[in-house]
Amino acid sequence: MDLGEFEADNSVSCRLASAIPDVCKTEDCCLGIDEAGRGPVLGPMVYGICFCPVAKKEALKDLKVADSKTLTEAQREDLFRKLDEAKSFVGWALQILSPNTISTSMLQRSKYNLNALSHDAAIGLVQFALDSGVQLKEVFVDTVGPAEKYQEKLSQRFPGVEVTVRPKADSLFPIVSAASICAKVARDHSVKDWNFPEDLGEVDADYGSGYPNDPKTKAWLLKELDPVFGYPQFVRFSWSTTQTLLDSKAVTVHWDDDEEDGEKAAARQNNTSMLSYFKTGSKTSAQQGNTHQTHRFFTERRLQSLATL
Repeated sequence: MDLGEFEADNSVSCRLASAIPDVCKTEDCCLGIDEAGRGPVLGPMVYGICFCPVAKKEALKDLKVADSKTLTEAQREDLFRKLDEAKSFVGWALQILSPNTISTSMLQRSKYNLNALSHDAAIGLVQFALDSGVQLKEVFVDTVGPAEKYQEKLSQRFPGVEVTVRPKADSLFPIVSAASICAKVARDHSVKDWNFPEDLGEVDADYGSGYPNDPKTKAWLLKELDPVFGYPQFVRFSWSTTQTLLDSKAVTVHWDDDEEDGEKAAARQNNTSMLSYFKTGSKTSAQQGNTHQTHRFFTERRLQSLATL
C-alpha cells in the first residue's frame, strides 16, 4: 500500500483511494465501513470503505476476508493484495486522521469528540463514493456509539440507500471485513514507517502497538517525554494517558484565567505583566522604581506606544 501522499505531510489528514471499477458505476453496489486505530495513543486513526456490486458478494466471500483483528499481519497483507488485485469489481478508499488532527480537534475550545470525528469521516467516505459515481444500494457500518441513532443519522443523510449499523459488523458482513482489512493495513504501515517531522535526532522506533496498555508503548512514552515541549505529533495529546504523564513529568505551566486582567494576574503572582513592555517610562515592583527602558526592537524601528488614537 502506497501511503506516500500521507507520509509527505503526516500532520494533516489525508484521503487515499483505488480506481473506481466501471462495473460499480452501472450496477447496484454494497459498501462497508470500518476503522482501525481508534484506541491507541500513538499514530493515526484510519477509516476505510470497501465496495463492490451486490451481485459480487459471493465472489468477495471467496476471497475469505475476515475481521482484521482475527488475522495476523501477514494474512492482512495477503488479503489486501487480493482485494487490490480484484480491481475489476472491488474498490476502496481511506480517510487517514492524523494524530495531530485528532488532538487539535478534541482539545479545541468548542469540543469535537472522537465519535463526531468518526461519524464525519464515515459520512465523508460514503459521499466520496457517491460523488465518484458508485451506485450505492446498501451500506453496512460497524457502529460508533448507539447503533440505532447512528443508523438513523446515516439514513437521513443518504436517503435511498439502505443503511445497516451493527456492533461487530466486521465479523458479520464480508464487505465490512474488507474495509477493516484496508484500514488496518494502512494504519500498520503508517505507524511502522512513521516519519517524524520534528528534528529529534535518533528516535527509538520500538514503540509497540501504540495502545496505552502496551508495555513497549508505556516505556516509549516515558523515554521520549520532553519536559518542556512534551511529545512529537506522533502522540495524541488529547489522550488521558498523555495528559497524565505531562502533568506528572513535564514542567508546570500556569495559564491565567482568561477573564482576569493580565496586569492584575501578574501583580497577584508578583510578576511583570507582558503588557508593561509596551509602555514607556512605566514602573513595576519587579523593577523597584527604575525607569523601564524600551527594548531596542521598538527604538530601532522608531515605534512608540500611543495612549490615544
